[in-house]
Amino acid sequence: MTPKNSIFIATSIDGYIADKNGGIEWLHSIENPDNDDLGYVEFTGRIDALVMGRVTFESVMGFDIPWPYDKPVYVLSRTMSAIPSTHQDHATLVNGSLSKVLSQIHANGHHRLYIDGGATIRSFLKEDLIDEMIVSTIPILLGGGAPLFSELPRALQFDLVSTKTYVNQLPQNHYERRR
Repeated sequence: MTPKNSIFIATSIDGYIADKNGGIEWLHSIENPDNDDLGYVEFTGRIDALVMGRVTFESVMGFDIPWPYDKPVYVLSRTMSAIPSTHQDHATLVNGSLSKVLSQIHANGHHRLYIDGGATIRSFLKEDLIDEMIVSTIPILLGGGAPLFSELPRALQFDLVSTKTYVNQLPQNHYERRR
């Protein structure tokens, strides 16, 4: 199977994925009376596993909900020594170069990966390891915070595959890496 690394994320109009305080409450600033999943269920049906950074993992652990993932989760961290005992059945710690991490994950039979978390996404982009991006835009200007994108060693060309609008407010663009 050909490996594929994908992101599915929302940003503010000005390109932030968290506000100046690291908050994400603004993601719910648009009414969604029918609880439309914005394509998330379809997207996760196409992946084998998730790769997320430590900060994202710790944020998810702090949500007052049951563990939200039914696929294997790999936590990419240089500072964690182990997954907390409360979540050892939910996640696996990985570290090292991205090529080493991907080799380890692929050896476990996981080839279609959902890459999540700002720093993790930026690291994958810097090494040109993102094949697909699905980016929704929340119509809000945050004026600062955690950016989705950062400086890259070179330009990366993507093709627009589709654009959908959800709840009459949220444009979602689907891009694939031009190789």
